[in-house]
Amino acid sequence: MNLQLLQTRLGYTFQDAGLLQQALTHRSHSSLHNERLEFLGDSILNCVVASVLYERFAAIDEGDLSRLRANLVKQQSLYEIAQKLELSQFLRLGEGELKSGGFRRPSILADTLEALLGAIFLDAGFNAARDVIRAFYIPILDSVDPRTLGKDAKTLLQEFLQSKKISLPTYNVVATHGAAHSQEFEIECLVPKLGIQVYGRGGSRRAGEQAAAKLALEVAEQALLKTPAAGRKAKPRAAQLKLAGIATIQSDGDHDDDGALPVDAKTPKHPHPETKSA
Repeated sequence: MNLQLLQTRLGYTFQDAGLLQQALTHRSHSSLHNERLEFLGDSILNCVVASVLYERFAAIDEGDLSRLRANLVKQQSLYEIAQKLELSQFLRLGEGELKSGGFRRPSILADTLEALLGAIFLDAGFNAARDVIRAFYIPILDSVDPRTLGKDAKTLLQEFLQSKKISLPTYNVVATHGAAHSQEFEIECLVPKLGIQVYGRGGSRRAGEQAAAKLALEVAEQALLKTPAAGRKAKPRAAQLKLAGIATIQSDGDHDDDGALPVDAKTPKHPHPETKSA
């Protein structure tokens, strides 16, 4: 295990190698594990991310700052950072966790990343941990839109339609599939003014609505992008006015009210069997 490689990726070299070892140690491996370091690192992470957001987005209010922070420090975001560090190759796991693929588990990787931040704090103080965290997050903030980050698909669709003075969408359950303990809900999303009728599937009604809303937003943006400029005579065609597709979420997955759901959206090659004609 080349711990120097990990330290190079972190941009920090430990003075106390024992702290680094402990931060990488899961409770399944030994009694000297990383859970207390994880607790410490979580608090430092929240503090530094809050500070970065406060400095960077002067015009954003407290509610939106809280939404942004929640999205940036949630498990999925930490897991993605851990993946970039290839942290899985440095984990110290017990035999059972190794056999069950614990080195790939998002919760373990996210927790270990927080433990590393706690270890850096103990090794060299707050400023050292802050610099490592900022190096993680500044590139992320350079590539995201603070107005939409962390908002779910239904919220984004609602805000988009309101900005265009278009009535809000309606959602209808059109079918349920599977046994009672593992049902999949098929949801229709309608935006009549734009002639949009799309479908979403999910392991709950909410998940299906989110899937349908994500696809409806994509279609709405495309439809308005193709709208002829003012003064030009429009020549609408049925294909432009009636668009249908389907998106799927297999289950609710890991999400919270401030986080975007993991949606796999796509438009099928063939129209949905329950698509209504214009």
